[in-house]
Amino acid sequence: MRRVLIGLAIVGLALLAGCAKSELSYPELEAKYATPASRFADLPGGVHVHYRDQGPPTAARTLVLVHGFAASLQAWEPWVARLAPSYRVISLDLPGHGLTAAPAGYRASTEGDVALIDALTQRLGARRFVLAGNSMGGGIAWAYALKHPERLEGLVLVDAAGWPHPQAKGGPPVFVFKLLGNPVGRAILAGIDPTPMARKGLQQAYVDPALVTPDLIARYVDFTRAPGHREILLNQNSGPRAPVTPDTFKAIRTPTLVMVGAVDAVIPPDDSRGLAGAIPGARLIVYPGVGHVPMEQIPDESAADLKAFVDGLPTG
Repeated sequence: MRRVLIGLAIVGLALLAGCAKSELSYPELEAKYATPASRFADLPGGVHVHYRDQGPPTAARTLVLVHGFAASLQAWEPWVARLAPSYRVISLDLPGHGLTAAPAGYRASTEGDVALIDALTQRLGARRFVLAGNSMGGGIAWAYALKHPERLEGLVLVDAAGWPHPQAKGGPPVFVFKLLGNPVGRAILAGIDPTPMARKGLQQAYVDPALVTPDLIARYVDFTRAPGHREILLNQNSGPRAPVTPDTFKAIRTPTLVMVGAVDAVIPPDDSRGLAGAIPGARLIVYPGVGHVPMEQIPDESAADLKAFVDGLPTG
């Protein structure tokens, strides 16, 4: 049976190879998606990271924003527009995402992303900051809080990944998880045009179909066409991971705000409720009728809630 499945996968790859879109060079992508605020830094491990450092450089608070899987720092722009007048706001593209370039063979992991955020913020002189993450970025954010609590003034988890449960529920179709979970499946996904999957995933995440514009879909697809990105995305965290239990989150001592859309179809809202219940003193905000990306779906309300949280943090 194993040989039959491998044979079918090879046939499928041959049929789908013609549907795959060609790569886009980084200069092409930068011409389309970089802005005057875009900056680049060469970090350990050969990563050429794209970031934006906006707002007053001497502001009393610094916010660092970490996007989710297959997204980019552009997901935070609605918040940046509302928060940069008050705070220094640093957003970045993780390896395999946006305009960040990684060397051939790079394997992304939560631990690697934590190290990258630490290196970039040290490079930029952000000694202490409030760290916010959405989806996969939320999982990276709470992992950072466990490893580097001395550097954080606050933690904001927006529809965050990482809450443990014995069986997968919600999220993308199980078939996709099965494909991502084995090398043959990842090879199949590597050979197809990602546009239909991107459209379906974005509609699932954004809830409001008016937000899923052709430009949004094109941006997500374009970034998967950057050299090496699809390989990094398909192998994200594919290696062994340290076990996570509800008790893991009891060790977080950073003041924490948990934000979640009540109709999130990507990560079950109960996961955020679990995080808020396990992290000592965490505050939970649930947004009725909102999906996986409150910072884009309801930017005014969610940014105001974040601002209230940040302004209420202890000083010094």
